[in-house]
Amino acid sequence: MKEHFTQEISQLKRHLARQATEAEAALGKALQAIATFDAALAAQVAENDYAIDCEEIRIEEDCLKILALYQPVASDLRTIVTVLKINSEIERVADMAVNIAERTKSVAESGVPAEKRIDFTEMANVATAMLKDALDAFAYRDPDAARAVIRRDDEVDALHAANIRQIQTDIASDPARAAYYLSCMTISKNLERIGDVATNICEDVIYLECGTIVRHGNAG
Repeated sequence: MKEHFTQEISQLKRHLARQATEAEAALGKALQAIATFDAALAAQVAENDYAIDCEEIRIEEDCLKILALYQPVASDLRTIVTVLKINSEIERVADMAVNIAERTKSVAESGVPAEKRIDFTEMANVATAMLKDALDAFAYRDPDAARAVIRRDDEVDALHAANIRQIQTDIASDPARAAYYLSCMTISKNLERIGDVATNICEDVIYLECGTIVRHGNAG
């Protein structure tokens, strides 16, 4: 019985890892589409989202099946609960990638000169690095690495706040291009949410390894 349970958990983790890879790829494509005004690439992100949604449902169903069949306790139960939660977070990343990609047309057609555009490079780099490191913390079951990721969330929040201040100033001075700046607000907000997702995953890692719930500013 234990051997079958272990095999099913290993398979579940493989599926989750593949799902994470797909979501990270979607985010990378969305950011590239925005940076290069590539509408075809943006369309790919939206088209692939359905497959990620379906995989999220499949992983959730597998988790529920394992819970019903094996009735795990203690660390085994925490593993299933953690996979369930991270699975949902990964699907959110794919949704945010779609939200970003959908702004490509608006940004491309805005006519805003290069020197007036909002530069998302730093924020995108920090958010995507946080997500990668959070997923690595889960893969290696490393609560210390998870805590380090959580501490970096303030950096993404600060970059988002700076973007919003700049966008508000630019809309006031150039209201004719408000559509562009509103698209930028959407992009910035979704990148900020990527940081939140990374934080949530890391909180789940700490719960998995330490059995403690660390939310609301307490990283344990």
